[in-house]
Amino acid sequence: MEPMRILPSKPIAALLIAAVALPLAGCARNRSSGDVPYVARDVGTLYTTARNRLDRGQYKEAAVLFDEVERQHPYSVWARRAQLMSAFSYYLNKDYTQAIQSAQRFLSVHPGNRDAPYAYYLIALCYYEQISDVTRDQKISRQALDALGELTRRYPNTRYAADARLKIDLVNDHLAGKEMEVGRFYQTRGQWLASSMRFRRVVDQYQQTTHTPEALMRLVETYLALGVRPEAQKAAAVLGRNYPETEWYERAYKLMGEHPVQAIAPVAAGQQVVAPGAPATEGNMGAPGLGVPNETPTPRVDTTQTPTGG
Repeated sequence: MEPMRILPSKPIAALLIAAVALPLAGCARNRSSGDVPYVARDVGTLYTTARNRLDRGQYKEAAVLFDEVERQHPYSVWARRAQLMSAFSYYLNKDYTQAIQSAQRFLSVHPGNRDAPYAYYLIALCYYEQISDVTRDQKISRQALDALGELTRRYPNTRYAADARLKIDLVNDHLAGKEMEVGRFYQTRGQWLASSMRFRRVVDQYQQTTHTPEALMRLVETYLALGVRPEAQKAAAVLGRNYPETEWYERAYKLMGEHPVQAIAPVAAGQQVVAPGAPATEGNMGAPGLGVPNETPTPRVDTTQTPTGG
């Protein structure tokens, strides 16, 4: 006799189909969102496979597999190494955001690990390699400067800190270049005060960069345009003292010679003060020592305030 088969009723069959469909739908959603399906593997196999992908230049796949090492074997000695290798793989893939997050996760879990300096260095590199030209916003440049500075403060005697110090100089030079670009823009528009503030910032904050000589010369230009010759004189003197052989000092020296100090006639007590060259009015037409409107006082060059070559 054939064994009797019991066929499920229609409502039960519908429930069974729904129960099977829900996990499949969940898997489909997970895969579509980029999640890696969980496939249990031993730590050696996972780590070796990830390393092979890295050696073949498949950086994204390598990073995902290194993450799997941490996910499946969080208490293994290989999990700590895999965290850092994941950050390195994301960095090689130019996925800087993921690389920074992986390195920061490593530091939060293992702050005193011997590889901590490299994690800080990797974070700094991720910011450093995203620095854009001086015509763009320099937020990333400042983040790179902060990250490089953090590395040199925490681990000043490591080889990573030595490279970081070189990169700090380059980032400072880049930031100074941005200030110069903005300052020159204001200068071409005749906004002398705004431009002088930018050039002053280069001299004060980035004085070790290659932009300092030009910044001093531009200060001479802006101060003369503003009519504050003593400040222009100071900027020219600093330029001549520190950068006497540059073309910027030659230009500053020429500018100071073209704008000599003008003698002002003494003003008698109670006499109205009128600036030289001001339009004549009834009150100043006959003022002694000021002359009539069509007369211009002869300027006198004060050689004691003109910068000397060298």
